[in-house]
Amino acid sequence: MRKLLYGMNLSLDGYIAAPGDDIGWSEPSDELFQWWLEQEQAIELFMYGRKLWETMSSYWPTGDRQPGATPAQVEFARNWRDTPKVVFSSTIGKVGWNARLVAGDAVAEITRLKAGDGGPMRVGGATLAGAAMRAGLIDEYEIVAHPVLVGGGTPFFAALDGWVNLNLVETRTFPGGVVLTRYETRR
Repeated sequence: MRKLLYGMNLSLDGYIAAPGDDIGWSEPSDELFQWWLEQEQAIELFMYGRKLWETMSSYWPTGDRQPGATPAQVEFARNWRDTPKVVFSSTIGKVGWNARLVAGDAVAEITRLKAGDGGPMRVGGATLAGAAMRAGLIDEYEIVAHPVLVGGGTPFFAALDGWVNLNLVETRTFPGGVVLTRYETRR
């Protein structure tokens, strides 16, 4: 069975984007960007909801050719292009960049993928991750909290029907007061 991870940058009050989809507060330090790169290099399959797909695919296909791209950004772009992706959307007509489109039942498809052989998968996008969270499919949470309160927007966590018990497996502080807490789901 494959491991499913959900992790993103979020504000201290729990939002991945402020109102208006503003993520300007989450600019990573070089050290944090390098950490994210290492995490992404360990993933064998990315799963995106429509909004996160549109954000990622609008920049990373050519992120290595942007003026001033750092070596880590160049490597991130290459890794992003090379890693297989599944995009869940009923409103997009087609996807590119080593991705396939799924318009049907996201939870059923994630369950099927998780039951197969292979390395870790990452789910991204609040709506898609929320569905996986409610279905009990997430094995690990990577919470990268930035020292900012945005007061509203897109929450990292979905409303749940019951408790999910977690084990703390890692903490780390990055420049600027950014704190990683990584938890595994207690099964």
